[in-house]
Amino acid sequence: MFHNESSQQESRHNTAITVAKFGGTSVADYQAMLRCAHIIKNDSSNRLVVVSASAGVTNYLVRLSQESVPCSEQAEIIANIRAIQVNITQHLARDIEQHLNDEIDTLLAQLAEQALKQSQQYSVKQSDAILAFGEQFSSRIFAEVLQSVGVDGAYFNVQQVMKTNSLYGKAVVDIEQLKSACDEILAVELSQRVLVTQGFIGQDGLGETTTLGRGGSDYSAALLAEALNASNLAIWTDVVGIFTTDPRITEQARAIEEISFGEAAEMATFGAKILHPATLIPAMRQNIPVFVGSSKEPEKGGTQIKQSVESNPTYRSIALRREQTLVTVKSPAMLHASGFLAKVFGILAKYELSVDLITTSEISVALTFDNPSGSTQALLTSTVVQELEQLCEVTVEHGLSLVAVIGNGLDSAKGIGQSIFQTINDTNIRLICHGASANNLCFLVDEHDANHVVEKLHNELFV
Repeated sequence: MFHNESSQQESRHNTAITVAKFGGTSVADYQAMLRCAHIIKNDSSNRLVVVSASAGVTNYLVRLSQESVPCSEQAEIIANIRAIQVNITQHLARDIEQHLNDEIDTLLAQLAEQALKQSQQYSVKQSDAILAFGEQFSSRIFAEVLQSVGVDGAYFNVQQVMKTNSLYGKAVVDIEQLKSACDEILAVELSQRVLVTQGFIGQDGLGETTTLGRGGSDYSAALLAEALNASNLAIWTDVVGIFTTDPRITEQARAIEEISFGEAAEMATFGAKILHPATLIPAMRQNIPVFVGSSKEPEKGGTQIKQSVESNPTYRSIALRREQTLVTVKSPAMLHASGFLAKVFGILAKYELSVDLITTSEISVALTFDNPSGSTQALLTSTVVQELEQLCEVTVEHGLSLVAVIGNGLDSAKGIGQSIFQTINDTNIRLICHGASANNLCFLVDEHDANHVVEKLHNELFV
C-alpha cells in the first residue's frame, strides 16, 4: 500500500503542470472568460487556474471595505457587482446560469452583511473578508465556463491550502504548510481535473479570511506553482508580454521574447507594472519558468522569464516609477562619527518605512521612498520628519520619478554613464545610484520630465 501511494505521488510530480493565472481584465466579461477557457483547453498541461476578481469588482469592494459607507451606497454597489457577474452567467446554459446566480446571490447576501458591520465598526479583519469576495465570484463562474467548452473544470477554495498569519491586509503565507496541503489535497484533485481557484486570499489559523496585499494574485499563483513543483507558471494579462519600456510613453517600445529572472526582478522592482516583484521569488526558488502573455491575443506569444537566457544585452529595458519621495538628512555630526546612520534607520524602522535607494556624502545622506498611494508622504510629513529633525537637518522633496535602465554588466561596461547622461543632458538629475547591481542604473528626475527622459533614452539605446 505504501509503495503504491508513493508511486502515485511520484507520478503526479513527474506530470507536467502549468499554473495559469488570469488577471481582472482577462475575466472581465463572458467573451474574455471564453478566450481564457480556450487557452486552458488548448494546452493539456494547464491544470491549475488562478483568477483575479472581474475587472471593476475590486474597486467596488474597496469602497465597501471603508468605514461609514451609507446604506444606500452599499446597496447600489452590491447591485453593480451583481450586474457584472450575471452579465457573464447569462451566456451559459439556463440551468448553469440559475445555479451560479443562486451562488452569487448567497455570496452577495454575506457581502451585504459584512459591509453593514464594517460601516458600523471598522476593522482591518473585516476589510479582508470583504475584499476576498471578488475572486470567489470569478472562480466559480470561470469553472463553469471551462465546462461549457468541454474542459473538466471545477471550483477549488484556495483557503484549504493557503494558510497565513493574521497580519490582515498583507498576510504572510506559511510556505511549508502550503506545500504539505498541496501534496495532500490539491495534487490529488489536479490529477483528475482542471481546478479553478482564487488569487490574493488565504486563511489564518483562526479560520479568518486574509489577503496577501498588493500583487497578491500573481504571488498566489507563484506560491502554488512552487508548492506543486510545477513545470511552468503562465501569467495572462492584457498586454503581449514585457516591453522594453511602457508602450504608452513611446511607440518604439517592443515586446521582449525572453529575459532572465534577475532582469525581470529589476524591472518589476523599478516600476514595470506587468509583474509584482514578489511574484518571481517562488519561481526563482524552484527554477520555474514564467511566461507573460496577453489573453486577448495568445497567438502573438509573449515573454519567457528563465534562469538563463541566450541573449544578455547591455541594455534590456527602461522602467519608470512615479511618485517618489526624496529625503535628505544632513548633520556635521556624521563627519568621522559612527552610529549616525544606525539612528536614522532606527527611526525609519520604527515607522515601518522601507528605504529604496540611498546615496551618501561626508555629512549628508539622501534616501528615496516609493510612494504609490501617497501614504508614505503623509507619514514623512506628519511624524517621521519631526523625529528625524531631533537628530539632524531634514529636507523632503516630492514630485519625483525614478528612471531605471536595466540590463547586464552595467557595473563594468565602459561608457555606460556617458551614453545615458549625455542623451539627457538637458534634464536635471536629482540622484544617481550605480554600481550596487550589475543589472541597473537608477536616477531621479522631476515628474514632469519623466516621459521625455524615458522616450529620449529609449530612442538612443534601443532604436
